[in-house]
Parts: sequence; C-alpha cells; structure tokens
Amino acid sequence: MAENSVNPSPLRFEWDPEKARRNRQSHDVAFEEAQTVFDDPHARVMDDPDHSLDEERAIIIGYSARNRLLFVSFAARGDVIRIISARRADRLERKLYED
Repeated sequence: MAENSVNPSPLRFEWDPEKARRNRQSHDVAFEEAQTVFDDPHARVMDDPDHSLDEERAIIIGYSARNRLLFVSFAARGDVIRIISARRADRLERKLYED
C-alpha cells in the first residue's frame, strides 16, 4: 500500500477547543477537517516566521478530505501538530499550490 501523506510517520494533532470553535464560526472550517490536509501528497508546506515570536510556525496549503483547498497555520511540537487556524485558500495561495 502506498503512503499518502506529507509526513510518512503517524501524526498526532491538538488544538485549543475555544479557538477551534471561533475558527469554525468565522471561516466555516473545522480543525478536524484541517488536519486532513496533511494527507494531501501535493500539499505545500512553508515556514511562517512572521506570525509568532514564541514558537516556530508553518503553513500548509492542500486539499482536505472534503475536497476543499485549505490554508492551515500550525506549530510542530515534537511529534504533535498544533493547529492554530484554518480557512479556505485565497487566489494567491491557490496559485502557490498549483505552481
């Protein structure tokens, strides 16, 4: 069976429940859906040094299990991915994914 993920090792996810609730309310994207972007073999991952002084953050742009192109901000904490925010990708982010 072929591996179908950005990272071949099993990933664990966490997030702040209140932040997840607010994110779903404002962007209509659940963090449960956002974590499925990490299974997109064509996902683009980039560092995001501008949005946190306390920890290293990154973004991933990829298709979710619901076939929506999402932009997800996250922090890797050891073997755990902490989702910070998630929304539908905008036009520029879609171009980054497609190029």
